[in-house]
Amino acid sequence: MQTVQQVLAQAQFYSDEGQYRVVKLPARGITAAAGVLAEVGEAFMALIVDKDEVTLVLDDEACTEYARRLYDAVYSDKVYRLITLDVVLDFDLVGLMAHLSAALAAAGISILPLAAYSRDHLLVPLERFDDALAVLRRLQAQSS
Repeated sequence: MQTVQQVLAQAQFYSDEGQYRVVKLPARGITAAAGVLAEVGEAFMALIVDKDEVTLVLDDEACTEYARRLYDAVYSDKVYRLITLDVVLDFDLVGLMAHLSAALAAAGISILPLAAYSRDHLLVPLERFDDALAVLRRLQAQSS
């Protein structure tokens, strides 16, 4: 079974140069949201659908470009940067996000965590990106 310490020892903290916004659409916006994602084709995007709303994470430029197609959209005021834990994670791994979020919380850095099939991603406010990366790298060094 994979441990938090093993993951931190193996992980690379990857980031692209993208600047992202979180977009909220009404639940009926799923078709428009999926169409925009299909056309944007960026390396990082997210689509979350629940009973109340559709949430997109899009590159800031794509938000502007596709705004006319995203009716009734609400855009986050904050711009975010992406940090990906570039290591394959086991489904039964326990405590990784708690460990990361506690360290970032102690530094006063908010996060929006997202999980993909095999990797976790953090969106951190643009103005705190360098701080967040430094916190994660210190945490990694302490876990070695």
